[in-house]
Amino acid sequence: MVHSFVMVKTATGGIEAALDEVTGLPGVEEAHVVAGDYDIIVEVEGSDVKESIRTVSTDVREIEGIVDTKTYIALE
Repeated sequence: MVHSFVMVKTATGGIEAALDEVTGLPGVEEAHVVAGDYDIIVEVEGSDVKESIRTVSTDVREIEGIVDTKTYIALE
């Protein structure tokens, strides 16, 4: 299994709606509102790197109110 951590930036006032939607996506293990440059951190689990990237590029990034993401793939 491949674990990825996705930093999500939302439009002003869009954190709660984006969090609700992202937590229901297949492959999303956890999602939390965080303080800092990004608004939400999402843990994604996939069978391989391609599946994890697909989840981010086709599911997470299409959520209304999400304006930017940055993905980190765990190496361990």
